[in-house]
Amino acid sequence: MKTEFSAEVALTPAFHDLDPMDVVWHGHYLKYLELARCALLQSFDYDYPQMRDSGYAWPVVDMRTKYVRPARYGQALVVRAELLEYEHRLKIGYEVRDAATGEVLTRATSVQVAVDIATGEMCFASPEVLLRRLGKAS
Repeated sequence: MKTEFSAEVALTPAFHDLDPMDVVWHGHYLKYLELARCALLQSFDYDYPQMRDSGYAWPVVDMRTKYVRPARYGQALVVRAELLEYEHRLKIGYEVRDAATGEVLTRATSVQVAVDIATGEMCFASPEVLLRRLGKAS
């Protein structure tokens, strides 16, 4: 994945993230993806506080995850998030990689839609405030 807007975070799974098979439990990957998503949103100054302050909530409406290889306790990881779409929704692609080898462990995508906080209505196009933050305003 290579796009104009991306961010990476480094992390190491903690012991409490393991399942009885001594690998990272599948549900904890979502936390790792969220850390990378927040770093991505911060890179164009539209993280969750800025979203709220602009009058929009951006709930996740779809999440897809492909587990390729397990992550293990103490394994250094790099989690990358890239903005794939922004015109009508935020679609973000992710990769979780072994920091030492670059081997892909997990791939994922998430989709978020804008919801006007005042009315509760879903927007069918991304709000102008997002486009301005991305430098894409008309």
